[in-house]
Amino acid sequence: MIDRELAAYLQEVKLLDPGPVSIRPLTGGVSSDIVVVEQGDRAFVVKQALAKLNVADDWFADVGRNRVECQALEYCAGVMPTAVPRLLHADPDVPLFVMEYLGQECVAWKTPLVEGDIQPAIASSSAEVLAQLHIHSWGKEDLRRQFDTRDNFRALRIEPYLLTTGRRNPDLDAQFREEAERLYNSEQALVHGDYSPKNILVSSTRIVIIDWEVAWFGDPAFDAAFLLCHLYLNAFYHRRRFGDDILLAQTARTTYLDALGQERAAPVRERVARLLLMLLLARIDGKSPVEYITQEEDKTLLRSFAAGMLAEGCLDFEDIDRSYKKLLEKG
Repeated sequence: MIDRELAAYLQEVKLLDPGPVSIRPLTGGVSSDIVVVEQGDRAFVVKQALAKLNVADDWFADVGRNRVECQALEYCAGVMPTAVPRLLHADPDVPLFVMEYLGQECVAWKTPLVEGDIQPAIASSSAEVLAQLHIHSWGKEDLRRQFDTRDNFRALRIEPYLLTTGRRNPDLDAQFREEAERLYNSEQALVHGDYSPKNILVSSTRIVIIDWEVAWFGDPAFDAAFLLCHLYLNAFYHRRRFGDDILLAQTARTTYLDALGQERAAPVRERVARLLLMLLLARIDGKSPVEYITQEEDKTLLRSFAAGMLAEGCLDFEDIDRSYKKLLEKG
């Protein structure tokens, strides 16, 4: 919707009064138009899904994922209410919804990370919230039915991250296709699907998880690997400043697996390791490359590391960490 149409719609549903209104875009996402709407002392966020995502490759997805996000916010509000924004309005017939505006006191964790502000406490808290999401939803049959959104997950994650990366790395294509098939058929817990520092908002009082449009009842290992991928990449980005420090990734991994408990964590651990390596390669060769790794020589280093570990079948985190530290020392 253009601003004029959006304002009229919000007046129609009684969220705005007639009169002047401020509508300004929020940045950071590729899959939706997101704006802050302000009128007097009233402020909220409107999110509208895009049919074609804002990336270089052709990447299309069903705008019905707005409904998925609303359902995930409603579920999480019941089990960890401070960890998600409040949903203020949703209409199943309109591909947008309205949620709480958290203000400028909440900052995307990605911002201080990229600037080199390393805070292990945030890594630990983020991993704890993730573990609680998975534990609360683990094996819940009603959620399995509600979030049987595997085709949406395939369009937004499996195809652009795994299948595309496999096609661009023919020696590993069979391995990526096998993992894609396994993921598509997984049904274990509610998965956020985009659990990265850009979607983890932090303030002095709370951590808030946003952007639930990829939510899917599937393999919790994907969320853990997605978070770890960003933390390993951040360590690579800052290697000339901090050397071989992968403390954030190790802190998040240990916190998450410990919080799950031994019975749940044991079978998940190896799947996290495999997906981590695949996602590291995907952030170089997939449809959503990481934007702060720009030098071709750096891309080659990361590509060689991830592809080499996958080719060797190395899924032990001690070995992965040891090899990654050697990679960082090459900086």
